[in-house]
Amino acid sequence: MALVQHPVSRSWWLFVVYGVIGILFGLGMLLWPDRSLIALMLAFGLLSLADAVVSLLSLVRRDLALPRWLLLLYALVSLAFGVLALRDPLGMAQAMLWLLAIWLIVAGIARIVFAVQVRKLVQGEWLLVLSGLLALLLGILFLANPGIGLFTVVLWIGAGALVYGVFQVAVGLRLRRHRLAA
Repeated sequence: MALVQHPVSRSWWLFVVYGVIGILFGLGMLLWPDRSLIALMLAFGLLSLADAVVSLLSLVRRDLALPRWLLLLYALVSLAFGVLALRDPLGMAQAMLWLLAIWLIVAGIARIVFAVQVRKLVQGEWLLVLSGLLALLLGILFLANPGIGLFTVVLWIGAGALVYGVFQVAVGLRLRRHRLAA
């Protein structure tokens, strides 16, 4: 079936709408990073609360894939995270950044150690060392200056949404052009 006859080509405008929303979201993140960070943490908090409620409700089911105690623990942690994120979004963002920084440091060290161990088996192990050094340095930078880390995360999300939006609009316009040409 030709693309112009496919139902997707009739929905070209949806791609454009999603793209415009992505562009606006990305611009909002880039223009107001502090507000965007708070909004993201509030959204994570709401999602976490919803996850806690679903998990608690799932405890009454007979066919659980997890042990009940583990599901209850998961629900309570989700509930706690959700409440904390809604009460103090910037504090939770800071805590998440600290976890990210520690993870980057551990991951960086692990990559460097792995590269040293496999240097006789793998050619180009210096790329592993380089990626490990970059992760390590980024983790240290985030620990040394958490504000830069939070700002960087928001900027990456904003830039990613902006690029996604532009691609969606391009796809939508291309589908429209093919549809009109048919």
